[in-house]
Amino acid sequence: MRYLLIALFCLLSPALFAHDGMRMEMPKGPELGASAAFDSHGRLYVVDAADGHVRLRHSDDDGRTLSAPVEVNAAAERIYAEGENRPKLAFGPHDEIYVSWSQPRAAPWTGFVRFARSTDRGEHFSDPLTVHHDRAEITHRFDALTVDGKGRIVVAWIDKRDLLAADAHGKPYLGAAIYYSWSDDGGKSFVAERKLVDQSCECCRIALARTPAGEVAAFFRSIYGDNIRDHAYAVLRTDGQTSQTARATFSDWQIAGCPHHGPGLAIGADGIRHAVWYEAKSRPTIWYGQLDPGHAPKHPLAIAGAGAGHADVAVHGRIVWVAWNQVSADGYALMLRRSSDNGAHFDAPREIARSSGAAGSPQLLLKQGRAFVAWNTATSFRLVELPQ
Repeated sequence: MRYLLIALFCLLSPALFAHDGMRMEMPKGPELGASAAFDSHGRLYVVDAADGHVRLRHSDDDGRTLSAPVEVNAAAERIYAEGENRPKLAFGPHDEIYVSWSQPRAAPWTGFVRFARSTDRGEHFSDPLTVHHDRAEITHRFDALTVDGKGRIVVAWIDKRDLLAADAHGKPYLGAAIYYSWSDDGGKSFVAERKLVDQSCECCRIALARTPAGEVAAFFRSIYGDNIRDHAYAVLRTDGQTSQTARATFSDWQIAGCPHHGPGLAIGADGIRHAVWYEAKSRPTIWYGQLDPGHAPKHPLAIAGAGAGHADVAVHGRIVWVAWNQVSADGYALMLRRSSDNGAHFDAPREIARSSGAAGSPQLLLKQGRAFVAWNTATSFRLVELPQ
């Protein structure tokens, strides 16, 4: 009964408490899983998936109009394109466009992490490559993509090779693992993948953010003890040293399944790690806090309750924004809370957009100090500018 009530509270996630299933046929038309980002010139780019292709569009008027789509993968293939597992987008030091996605394989819950790049602002893309060297048809999914301060392309994902190895030896193994790789040659190739940690959650997205030193930090749902689904923090080392992972939230939410609600992370120029995450130990809650790995987060605040999910966070100077989806019988509301004192206090929640139909997970974007929320709904892609 306890898990049933939690599942009802968390109705907004279509794949809650499950290893998300795979659509064997290629869906017709675009799905709602989309990612957006501004390049250094302020041009907005959006990636999503339609008819077996990852497609790229751009806008020079802050999302009011979008260009005709360019197909990232010339040959059609199956593509995961829902909120937690959607195509990703990042830029190189000279506005090279990098795109990653997870490709379903023949068996359920399996996938390969795919990557393609463009050096001419999206007019043409390289043939897609598979990032990881392991080619077993297992879970390599829920990819996360970013670029570090040296222009290195970093990709992390959820991987089940260690679960299979444990099963083969009759040993217990909860969840999956986090693996990552990087490219030193602009995406032409990727180094052999490295395992970050065992016992990660199976299908919650990984949040990546760049530190002030230019390193890549990861914040993700992990598993502690007997299915305690809290979060961990690590800096992904690409210099031959071992990455150190530390527990970063201490909600002690015990549940034998994946809640399909990954966290968000934004790191300020002052090094403060602003984070949002979801848990439903006693009631569904989106939390905000400032991570202090190894210890409980500082300035914890319950941002939203029942019906809220898939939050994101952004920071510029001392302004912090948190956006999330709020589901009700009338559809989806895009909600916002803002702090002007670096996360010490937040104003009251307010609705900034609404959709009567389905909506993808919101994504906070920054452009020259201005903040926006990218929101893909069943009717249209929207870019909502936020107050300063």
